[in-house]
Amino acid sequence: MDLQIDDFYRDAAAGLLMLYQAFPRKVTVYVEDLIGHEEPDEFGLPSKRHQSCLGALLWLAEEGYLRYESTIQQLALDQVALTEKAFVRLTRTLPEADTNNSELPASVRRVHSSMAHQIRLALRDGHSEQLAQLTRQLFISRAD
Repeated sequence: MDLQIDDFYRDAAAGLLMLYQAFPRKVTVYVEDLIGHEEPDEFGLPSKRHQSCLGALLWLAEEGYLRYESTIQQLALDQVALTEKAFVRLTRTLPEADTNNSELPASVRRVHSSMAHQIRLALRDGHSEQLAQLTRQLFISRAD
């Protein structure tokens, strides 16, 4: 099983969601805030898990989902913000989201059916397969 891919989905989703919650402000994204504290190896280098999370953030930047000004050693990305591409995809309405509660205001139903809200629920509830599906769906290029 490719556990590093599941970690990638979790890291990418958590990073994008963190930026979405700060949007449109630029923030510093610390790897430790996404995955918790990881002890460096015996040479003082970041753990493989830490490096993978940082790699996921850098990949998101290379693919146009976020922009940043600099790295802070191997600890964080500084002055990070979502791109328009990521913002549009995170606010995309998922028709399969269960938001048929007509007692809720339309604005609440809209938010609950968004990709960002569905990712938030999957992260909160620890549904790794649902999180993987949502993250893959986020990366699928459609007419935004």
